[in-house]
Amino acid sequence: MTAPVIAYCGMTHLGLVSGTAAAAKGFETILFDPDRAVITRLRAADLPVSEPGLDAAFAAHGARLTITAEIKDLARADVVYLAPDVPTDDTGASDLSAVKDLLAVVAPALRDDTVLVILSQVPPGFTRGLTGVRGPLYYQVETLVFGIALQRAVQPERYIVGCAEPAAALPAAFRAYLEAFGCPILPMRYESAELAKISINMCLVASVGVANTMAEICENTGADWSEIAPSLKLDRRIGPYSYLAPGLGLAGGNLERDLATVMRLGAVHGTDTGIVAAWVANSNWRKGWAARTLKTRVLDANPRARIAVLGLAYKQDTHSTKNSPSLALLAELDGAHVTVHDPVVPAAAAPIPVVAAEDPLVCVAGADALCIMTPWAVYKALDPAAIAEAMGGRIVLDPYRVLDGAAARAAGLDWITLGVSADQEEQRPC
Repeated sequence: MTAPVIAYCGMTHLGLVSGTAAAAKGFETILFDPDRAVITRLRAADLPVSEPGLDAAFAAHGARLTITAEIKDLARADVVYLAPDVPTDDTGASDLSAVKDLLAVVAPALRDDTVLVILSQVPPGFTRGLTGVRGPLYYQVETLVFGIALQRAVQPERYIVGCAEPAAALPAAFRAYLEAFGCPILPMRYESAELAKISINMCLVASVGVANTMAEICENTGADWSEIAPSLKLDRRIGPYSYLAPGLGLAGGNLERDLATVMRLGAVHGTDTGIVAAWVANSNWRKGWAARTLKTRVLDANPRARIAVLGLAYKQDTHSTKNSPSLALLAELDGAHVTVHDPVVPAAAAPIPVVAAEDPLVCVAGADALCIMTPWAVYKALDPAAIAEAMGGRIVLDPYRVLDGAAARAAGLDWITLGVSADQEEQRPC
């Protein structure tokens, strides 16, 4: 058979990254969005998301991309993915309106034999409850990660596919597309696939919870979490890829959404979800680490201290600030003099008035305390001696160990990180 034509609908992060990956694998790919302003930006190669390697891949494989706001162009597609991002509110509840609205636009334009795949994350029961879809309907679990999304889209670990009838063979065009990526394909019923994504994230949350809790125990006992984590990764029951680096709680929105979903399902069906509530409470507590530390070390004595904050994004290599630890910290600094820098996120994202700096060292100049809240590569390249020379004070909060701890302390900085006592010498990183 000839190679199928693939379409991705909804040009937010998920759809744009996934569609670019399809083109990179050699497929003729349609990128559709009903918003003509979005399509105009894409045609000008002005991508609305920040993701390492995405701009280069988009340009390199542009010959295979049809970028369109014309619904009629979808009639050429053999497999159509519905892939708008699903936003969440402050309680972790998903807003599925973008998926439903886009489905209402797309479904009538498809051929009867076109495979429609829901790629956006949806709660259990959503896919089976859809109406108005004439052809084959599937749900596929997306497991992209901000910062390495393109890599995971081009080289997926496996495909989890929700089906009306898991025992039935996948349509030829759909199977040909999935098999081109050379990974296992796991068909299962719709509801199992919808819960598989949540189950994956629950396991990640458990690892994060262990790391954060035990790192804080280390901070108060003289132990060093960076010495303990490698021993856990050598345990086959945990493994080398476990999320064992301590952090400032859960961020980004996806994990929080899944915890909220499980708690809501538990409330509806009478299932105990106390462990999930404990994870949420632990995450909320850990998010306050920077503010608590800054308060006791600096702000109690000088409420008008000059604070420099490097990083606004919730993690490196992304523009997203959903539940960002940096923004949570800034919300606690109203009244202080705050200067911020981020290579991607504008200072306007801050919840309080701040001064924007175009350069990291300009940001830290004269600061009484520095908080490195996002581990961007540009911050890892900073010389601790240059930071010490630029600052007015000595306090550096570096939860993600962006700086070399020994070099920072040698430069005279009071370097404080997660998982080790503040007065203990750094031994080695995780």
